[in-house]
Amino acid sequence: MMEQNTRTTLLDSAERAVRARGYDGFSYADLAEDVGIRKASIHYHFPTKSALSLALIDRYHSRFDAACSTIRATHVTAAKQLSAMIDLYRDALAGGRQLCLCIAFTISKESLPADVMDKVGQFRAMVLGHLTAIFAQSQDDGTIRAADAPKEEARATLALLEGAHLAARAGEDIAIFDGSLSLLRKRLI
Repeated sequence: MMEQNTRTTLLDSAERAVRARGYDGFSYADLAEDVGIRKASIHYHFPTKSALSLALIDRYHSRFDAACSTIRATHVTAAKQLSAMIDLYRDALAGGRQLCLCIAFTISKESLPADVMDKVGQFRAMVLGHLTAIFAQSQDDGTIRAADAPKEEARATLALLEGAHLAARAGEDIAIFDGSLSLLRKRLI
């Protein structure tokens, strides 16, 4: 039980670090100091930074997919689902102090091992799947104006969410995110 708690604590610390400072902005020494253990103990759980990153993205993917599935199950209309997805990204900003883990990893693309970037691609494909389903539903329920091409709408929306995330993080201001999404929100009925 103690090992699992240490592993979870390390993942939590590493996620905060990556989301706030990027993949290149933290080291095992930083984690050791934050968690209060020796670097060797970190290597016991995650032999390499790549192994740690894979565990991070897998955990984040599972949590985010579950959140998206809950949104789709608990909100009846496509507009309410899309609004909740926007809020999910907004909440991930922590007031402009952090990025979504997937976006934070993407920024450090050149430093990441290929298998980690493959996982980032899988994460983005999962989000696109959820967004495509929302826009497809909007064709039936009419709650998102002018949503004629679900796949294209999903790609444009994900690009908007990610771009707004980066802009809000750069300015450390959640209002930048909100302003960037205002036109999309006006399409929701």
